[in-house]
Amino acid sequence: MSFPTLETQRLKLIEITPRHVDSIFEILSFEQVTQYYGTDRFVLQAEAAKLIEMFRKNYAEKRGIRWGIKLKENQRIIGSLGLNGLQLKNKRAEIGYELHPAYWQNGYTSEAIEEVLRYSFEELDLYRIGAVVYPENVPSLKLLEKFGFTKEGLLRGYFKQQDQFHDTYVLSLLKPEWEKRG
Repeated sequence: MSFPTLETQRLKLIEITPRHVDSIFEILSFEQVTQYYGTDRFVLQAEAAKLIEMFRKNYAEKRGIRWGIKLKENQRIIGSLGLNGLQLKNKRAEIGYELHPAYWQNGYTSEAIEEVLRYSFEELDLYRIGAVVYPENVPSLKLLEKFGFTKEGLLRGYFKQQDQFHDTYVLSLLKPEWEKRG
């Protein structure tokens, strides 16, 4: 099964391969990017290479899909977005994303999420897309709520990051809700 490349007005969502290791490392080495990511910031390129290999393996095993967010105007990888915990049989997954801070507040994440939700509900025929978000990550919560995600509850002590346990909200969007907003 070939990797699904998706396109929006300004973006191309592509397979992340080892040639993107520098971009992924740079993005995940920013403290402000990883503070709500559930992992510490990257300090070694090997961490990015390992993550890329995990993305490849998850896709091969049909457990996830992770796209690189590439700007059409300059071909630069500015972030990634994808489906974690993909369960085609149960028709569900969790969405996750991160963006290079230089590109925040430009609508790129919204544009990419819109297309991935469309692909997830229309082409993969998923029924539920979940999200796990730190309560402090207000921009991400607002973004997901803009798409119709509903806050379902608080997962206490869900992530351990920098030797601390963190609570997270769990949110979801169901296919009928997505279709209604149409």
